[in-house]
Amino acid sequence: MRYNKFLDRERLSVKDQLEALVLQMYRSNILYAEGVREFKKRFILTVLQENRGNQCRAARELGMHRNTLSRTITELKIDVRQLRDGVRRPPRSARPVSVEKKIVR
Repeated sequence: MRYNKFLDRERLSVKDQLEALVLQMYRSNILYAEGVREFKKRFILTVLQENRGNQCRAARELGMHRNTLSRTITELKIDVRQLRDGVRRPPRSARPVSVEKKIVR
């Protein structure tokens, strides 16, 4: 019960912060389309950073299809390479071969 009250208070705090931000953006004459684009970009960037640039995992957490996320990343001009920490999958020739795959037909 105590945990739920904490979450409710935290959600209310985030909602209050969002309302204050929207009011600030409105008073700064930021256009709706610009605000929505910036929100989308920041939201997606945050989830991608949490997943070290892994688009499949990020799409799952965002509740969207991987192709939709990929298209949105391109539209928003987000450079995913910077989020990957240089972690790359090794080429197939450098990957260990499992016993099941060694079976020759």
